[in-house]
Amino acid sequence: MRELTPETITDAVLEQMATTSDPRLKEIMAAAVKHLHDFAREVNLTPGEWIKGIEFMTLVGKMCTPARQEFILLSDTLGLSALVNGLHDKTALEEGTHTSLLGPFYREASPRLSAGSQIARHVKPGSECVLYGRVTDIKDKPLAAATVSVWQTSADGLYDIQENPTATDYRGVFTTDAEGLYVVRTVKPRGYSIPMDGPVGNMVKAQARHGMRPAHIHFLVGSPGYRELVTALYLRDDPHLADDVVFGSSDDLAVDIVPDDSQSPIKGVPSIRFDLRLSREGEADRTSGRVGSDPSAILKEAAPAAH
Repeated sequence: MRELTPETITDAVLEQMATTSDPRLKEIMAAAVKHLHDFAREVNLTPGEWIKGIEFMTLVGKMCTPARQEFILLSDTLGLSALVNGLHDKTALEEGTHTSLLGPFYREASPRLSAGSQIARHVKPGSECVLYGRVTDIKDKPLAAATVSVWQTSADGLYDIQENPTATDYRGVFTTDAEGLYVVRTVKPRGYSIPMDGPVGNMVKAQARHGMRPAHIHFLVGSPGYRELVTALYLRDDPHLADDVVFGSSDDLAVDIVPDDSQSPIKGVPSIRFDLRLSREGEADRTSGRVGSDPSAILKEAAPAAH
């Protein structure tokens, strides 16, 4: 039996895992072990610090519910979600609208609404705005019957499931017309703080970070033969556009609210125009599955079956 040391333990683990039959799993796990071990050696991780890390990850898991995905929040605040999005963008056949974060508040169970419907059940005076635009391919060909799912905060800066876990509000699924046009009535979103009452919030506070997200509206757009697009628009005048705590905002996704837009399908209401360009679907997109998967479904799938 060979002596295991900090210098030889990595090779020993990799040798044991060498029988992994799935080549992609083998590649990912080998790289993960190498980087984890290198990290521990680089910082000379102590047993006490290792236990603290285990406690932190345990608390993150315990905070997860069907209405709150603390692990996605952790990934977001560490920039991992934005990194994965950027890597995904590079695999597209062509450059369409850039992606942004799915976030922890997407839900598949959103109402299907007709063009021009209001997605907010309660609209405060002065908060309403129109959101519209065209869904096209990269050559500006309109994509009819594309699905456009939108979700956002209320005018108070909270998502529906934060206000009431059983509520459905500030979200809807729309279908584009023959010219690729979608039209939504909504309320002006507000910038907001990520949930700071859990382990991720405590981490952010320990790092002296502000925890704020700029005002934005999420999109998930699909059309047969085209790559599913997960993105968001960001209000250009938000003070945290340049220092989003989850690194999701970018200048090419920034928009303005126009008080009197002559091209808006609904007159007399401030409007936001946000056009979306989809890349053609590639073989990798067909085999890798949907990008926009409901975070709450992870917990449902992991829950033990009732007996």
